[in-house]
Amino acid sequence: MDINRRTVFRGAAAVAAFGIAESAAGEAFAGTSSSRGAASASSAYSLEFDSTAWSYDSANDVYYQLGKVYVTNPAATDYENLSIYVPGAYLTATANSDGTTYTATVNPKGTTGGYSGRTAPIVIPVNTPGYSAQKPATSYSYSSVSRYLQAGHIYVWPGLRGRNTSTSTRSDAAPWGVTDLKAAVRFLRYNRSVLPGSTDDIVLFGMSGGGAQDTVAGASGDSPLYHPYLRTIGAAMEDAEGRPLSDAVAGVMAWCPITSLHEANLSYEWNMGQFASTGTRAAGTWTSAYSTDLAKAWPKYLNRLGLRDEQGRRLKLTESDSGIHLAGSYYDHLIEVITTSLNHFLADTTFPYTVTTMGGPPGSGQTGTSTTYETVADYITHLNADSTWVAYDATTNTATVSGLEGFAKSQKNANKPVGAFDGYSRAQTENGVFAMGLDAPAHFAPLTRDVIKANETTYATYSDWDSGYGSSAYDSDFAKKDSVGKDMAWRADAYNPLYFLSPAFDGYRRSRPARHWRIRTGIMQGDTANTTEINIALALRNYGIHDVDFATVWGQGHTQAERTGDSTTNFISWVASITKK
Repeated sequence: MDINRRTVFRGAAAVAAFGIAESAAGEAFAGTSSSRGAASASSAYSLEFDSTAWSYDSANDVYYQLGKVYVTNPAATDYENLSIYVPGAYLTATANSDGTTYTATVNPKGTTGGYSGRTAPIVIPVNTPGYSAQKPATSYSYSSVSRYLQAGHIYVWPGLRGRNTSTSTRSDAAPWGVTDLKAAVRFLRYNRSVLPGSTDDIVLFGMSGGGAQDTVAGASGDSPLYHPYLRTIGAAMEDAEGRPLSDAVAGVMAWCPITSLHEANLSYEWNMGQFASTGTRAAGTWTSAYSTDLAKAWPKYLNRLGLRDEQGRRLKLTESDSGIHLAGSYYDHLIEVITTSLNHFLADTTFPYTVTTMGGPPGSGQTGTSTTYETVADYITHLNADSTWVAYDATTNTATVSGLEGFAKSQKNANKPVGAFDGYSRAQTENGVFAMGLDAPAHFAPLTRDVIKANETTYATYSDWDSGYGSSAYDSDFAKKDSVGKDMAWRADAYNPLYFLSPAFDGYRRSRPARHWRIRTGIMQGDTANTTEINIALALRNYGIHDVDFATVWGQGHTQAERTGDSTTNFISWVASITKK
């Protein structure tokens, strides 16, 4: 499998088509546009922000506006609008004659939380679980934004389309969610002269599918792959003076990002599936053979990424005496990450310690169970119940993890079927992310298709095989064009953060990645492989991004995982650390 083949990765052609030139520093490019940023005479909506339409919450000293459409040619006005919430100190306002609204100008000297009307960071939530839509605010609520405003942030809440958005014009899903997010960022920059806050300090934050989409947006700043989509909806491409606008952001906070979907089927089986033997991985099923083949394919892909650790050591996987490629410098790095996570837990935790396991799915009647471990030794014994994979030194209160298999079986079981992301019957959530219509899920992963094609003659010998699972189904989906005229390769590249961060892809150094990153994930989650977040962090550092704060949190699953404290407090503190000079 050649991960540079043109049928999969085609960013260089896209860059050439838009006439973008890379700077000597390898930063990236705002791009050019044949259309002006302001709305044309035929546009239904204006990009101009109305400074005479502020509402005011006097009890909490907050100015706000709801429902501002942020593009001139929206596909769905009920989603493509945003709300903005501003601490009162940042504006100087005068009541209008209607008695309910205010005309306001920026007060650059007004301060809240150590920021001013000119320096305040702008934080944007990306709450899109499963790449679903983010509904915009339809009414004002102070409680939902209070902690951010009290910290001095400006809170911008954009509606974003997603895989579950139904519109009369819809013929596809991705990359519209991230496109809308970028359009909202561009809208803020188009109106920077009349809005408070620093558009140089825009920070995205989200979890799961939201963490995935803010990761993609953060990695793909100003990528020309998005320009056709942005132009279609009338996003601000230039300011009023004709200068190119940027959709790059300063920071990204991602909890448990479900991302790197192009290779996720493979990494899931290597990290977890190869150690499972039930369900779709039960012996005698074609999917069991498929699981093994996916796991074998992933090291070949991984080794071509050229990832390096902080010491510059090339990270690779090699063959092993048991299991599938459970050796090599990358394997050692993964075990180091797992070991560090466990040792952070031991340092942070006071025993007795209670573990609560979740019950069955909603409506099943199954309840969770709790187990209390009186001492660290008791907990280590629990971890080693089925096999010995953790060694513990009571003198230093540190542990050593010996291998991936024991960890996966004890702490990180595969809870998704084989083909965990691009499902062989197109039944996975992510098939809907790349749908060609609201009820038309599609295949999107060429690496998966290659595994199917190489082995489908063998798979066809199993009684549970269906010819509809074959590689021709993938080829058919890949050939379809979306409403902008782009095929699946273009769309999948646009939603792959590594496409912009890794030299293995054509999009490398043809975007402007965020300069600050904070990534947190629960190590127990069965939603993605450990390698998902690890590879994002490695690729960012290899790219030259110096501020990458990464941790995988022991004892937590698919949640806003934090070692200590709560996620909102920690996020606000992190924003302060990257924005206050």
